[in-house]
Amino acid sequence: MWGAIKENPTFLVMNLVVSAIVVTVIIERSYFQLDRYRVNSKEFFAQIKKLVVAGNIDRAIKLCDAGDYPILQLVKAGLTQASKGADEIDAALSEKLSELKPAVEKRVALLWSLANIATLIGLIGTVSGLIKTFASISAPGLSAAVKQQMLSNGIAEAMYNTAFGLGIAVLCMIAHVMLHTRSKNIQHDLESTTERVFNLLTIAKPNF
Repeated sequence: MWGAIKENPTFLVMNLVVSAIVVTVIIERSYFQLDRYRVNSKEFFAQIKKLVVAGNIDRAIKLCDAGDYPILQLVKAGLTQASKGADEIDAALSEKLSELKPAVEKRVALLWSLANIATLIGLIGTVSGLIKTFASISAPGLSAAVKQQMLSNGIAEAMYNTAFGLGIAVLCMIAHVMLHTRSKNIQHDLESTTERVFNLLTIAKPNF
């Protein structure tokens, strides 16, 4: 592999850059999902429900101010409109939900594009390596042993390009499946929380 990079680094280095971007996206998205959405929405809502039923809206809002997590922001958006009508509560919750959902999917779809780019770069590197190899061994005055060595080195270089590109693509696809599944679960959780807060403040609305 190192020999191939020294011999013809162009496409392998390009895929090294792509792999660095892929790893960065995976780490950043994983950290975002695990850190920003580590609050258990059901447990948090249970605490909020007790306070709201008891008429302690202010304490419930203060509990939401305990952290800058999206679930807390969403619940707070509904609570701040608790004294108003159902339309105002629904509008506040919907606005906050539409603000939070895009951030969950942000850059996840990029992994599919990076998978295709890495694969194509690898294929171009393969074709380029083979063309260069066949052009070199066609030169006059080369012995059979030298031609065989050049051919084996060229094919190895070409295969390294293919393998590296496909390896990056596989990593992208696996990461995309995991992050996309997680993001869909988070979005479903946000929607469920929105419905629970709306029902709490309207259908089962206490006196406050």
